Amino acid sequence: MSTLVFVHGWSVTSTATYGQMPQRLQQQAATLGLPLTLRDLWLSEYVSFDDAVTMDDLVRAFDHALRDLHLLEPSFACITHSTGGPVVREWLRAQRDKPGRYSTIRLTHLVMLAPANFGSALAQLGKGVIGRLKAWFDGVEPGQRILDWLELGSAASISLNLDRIHGGDPVTGGQFPFVLIGDRPDRSLYDHLNSYTGEDGSDGVVRLAAANLNAQHAVLSTQDSRGSGIDALSLYLTRGPRCAFKLIPGAAHSGTSQGILASAQPATIDAILRCLAVRSAADYARLCDAFDSENAARDADKVELEPAGPFAPRVHIHDPRSLLIVRLTDEAGEPLKDAGLLLTAGLPPSADLLPPGFLIDRQANSHQRSSVSLFLNYSLLAGDARVADPRNPRKTLRPAVLPHRPYGARVQPADLAGLVHHALAASATADDLLTALGPHQTTVLDVVLPRKVHEGVFRLTQNLTPEDFRHPVPGNLVG
Repeated sequence: MSTLVFVHGWSVTSTATYGQMPQRLQQQAATLGLPLTLRDLWLSEYVSFDDAVTMDDLVRAFDHALRDLHLLEPSFACITHSTGGPVVREWLRAQRDKPGRYSTIRLTHLVMLAPANFGSALAQLGKGVIGRLKAWFDGVEPGQRILDWLELGSAASISLNLDRIHGGDPVTGGQFPFVLIGDRPDRSLYDHLNSYTGEDGSDGVVRLAAANLNAQHAVLSTQDSRGSGIDALSLYLTRGPRCAFKLIPGAAHSGTSQGILASAQPATIDAILRCLAVRSAADYARLCDAFDSENAARDADKVELEPAGPFAPRVHIHDPRSLLIVRLTDEAGEPLKDAGLLLTAGLPPSADLLPPGFLIDRQANSHQRSSVSLFLNYSLLAGDARVADPRNPRKTLRPAVLPHRPYGARVQPADLAGLVHHALAASATADDLLTALGPHQTTVLDVVLPRKVHEGVFRLTQNLTPEDFRHPVPGNLVG
């Protein structure tokens, strides 16, 4: 077997973070006939808790560390946790785009455990007062530059993910990516000051949709900038290459009892070895199908009863969620500051027809305020059957939910008049935004409005008498 490198996540200060995973993986691999010796295992020690360190710095240092291994084989496999996934993915992009600067060693298998591929809602809070206090008590810095990358909707994370969505399928070149993530938080680690640590649809740190590389890029735009009234926005959709994605029942992001890495549970070990056993595109497709079937079975058994001591258990309905990252710009790439976005349902479109509880969370990126991440309940939008109480199937926890398609969007810019402005816009009624969403998946939605430029911006005159044009008349729209 080729060399196996482990790469940890953000703000780790000890290799104890790997727990029993390397040893148990080695033991289980031997029983399956996959030789894996200690000589083949390498544990990463990278610094993400220094405010000066950037993602690019980590990529360069990772490449240097790989060169120092002096591998006998020109390839290796990698198991990452959390931020480690994006680090290695950024290295793969740098290796492709700058072949003269980075090593030629080939990565064959990238097994990502709970990767923050699209970021984490916790990253923004990690830069706040609580995050800084925790870092101070731990004797390190928060790692601001890495947290900037990890913020939902960051330009850096979107760039990496759009590169994948619009790029080629790595499987055709013999490179196999996998995403494994726990399906619920470890509730014993719940932070009462931060509800994200117990959020359904996440593992306590990373949302399932934000880990999944099965993602879409949707664009709502129009080429007609001369019309008046409400601009109609057409939907254009691009889906990324297929990625093997597996939910690990009962696993959480971290912790020695449920953490997907440190606890090294049999289900996680089994899934990793299934990934490492892939040798061809056909093997990969079969594993993707198998994971999809297992995820569907997990989603069907969606009710969790959390013990609450002497009180009745807390009920959690684990509906599949979707992450929608919305970027509002105009055709020149200018961000639409203070523009309002309203989701609608049905015909005629109305926000009142959206199902109650469909919007779980909303977070704007602190650096790009026009980039907003919406965490949506996919089941409620798509429609769902009655959810019965497992303690008494005749009792209903939630009645059947009917969909109200098509779903659309309406945009109200802050500047509706002037020499250069934007107009009200709405998605075309023939389009349905639900087609751009997927269960446990992320969609980057770019809403692009035309700029309304009036002839008053630039006029020619033959009047040689001096004229004051400090207050120009806008006039007609130009082409």
